[in-house]
Amino acid sequence: RTLRVFSPSFLLYKQHERRGDFDVIKKAILNLSLCHKEHISAYGEENERRLMGKRETAKMDTFCWGVDKRGCSIRVDHDTEKQGRGYLEDRCPASNMDPYFVISLLAETAILWEPAARKLALNVKNSQAQI
Repeated sequence: RTLRVFSPSFLLYKQHERRGDFDVIKKAILNLSLCHKEHISAYGEENERRLMGKRETAKMDTFCWGVDKRGCSIRVDHDTEKQGRGYLEDRCPASNMDPYFVISLLAETAILWEPAARKLALNVKNSQAQI
C-alpha cells in the first residue's frame, strides 16, 4: 500500500512591501519547529511508517528545514529565499489527515502564535532541532 502525502504550501510576506522580509518566514519556521511534535500527531495516521528520513521525507522525531531540500520537514523554495518573500511547504502531513484542521493548525502556529522564545526568531538558521 502506498502512503501518500499532503504538502500544504502557503505564502508569507508583508503585503505593503514589494520585497518581502525573510525574517517573517524564519519566524514561521521557528514557530513550526517549537510545535513539531504536536503537529506530527495531527498529520494523519501511520506517519511512523512514512516519515523515516528516506525517499525525500524527514524523520518523524526530527524537525529540519532547508532551501530546496525535499528531505526536510519544511522546504523553502530557492526563489523565496532569493526574493525574501514567497512560500514555504510543510512536507510532513499525510494524505489521510483532516485538511481543514491541518491548515488551521499551520496558520495558527506559523502566523498568529507569538512564542516566549521570540528573540530566537531572528537567529533561526538552516539547522536541525531534535525533538
